Amino acid sequence: MALDLFRIDERLLHGQVIVGWGMRLELEYYVIVDDEVAASEWEKDLYAAGLPEGVDALFVGLEEAIERFEELDALPGRGALLTRSPSTMRCLAEAGILDGRRVNLGGLHAGPERRRVLPYVHLSPDEIADLRKIEDRCRHVSARDLPSAREVPFEELVRAAG
Repeated sequence: MALDLFRIDERLLHGQVIVGWGMRLELEYYVIVDDEVAASEWEKDLYAAGLPEGVDALFVGLEEAIERFEELDALPGRGALLTRSPSTMRCLAEAGILDGRRVNLGGLHAGPERRRVLPYVHLSPDEIADLRKIEDRCRHVSARDLPSAREVPFEELVRAAG
């Protein structure tokens, strides 16, 4: 398994992920699973512009990620898979490709029907339901903004959401 980090973060590929997570885990590539970004050349260029030399980004839609998962997971080096939403990660989990993996929640900001759970995580009831389905398939769902921060277990997030 080459994919070491599975992260849900609305901002997808940004400084906190590239520097905070990428450098700590010595990531060599990112798989960004997002239908809209995968279809937009200028967005792909924008996201890739912030990557250090020698680090690659692959942009795929959800269906392509499911179809190509074994190939993406077997790429040389260490990688991360990023989604913008819990619903996209839930689809990957329901496809059976996240069994036994750890899923990290990053920046999910305030929005309609969302309740503040942590300073960097706000969740709606539908997103909590998606995360429960992910937790059922995966080994572990938790929130942590940076590798050096305290890992917040899923059940603690649910309690905080009320």
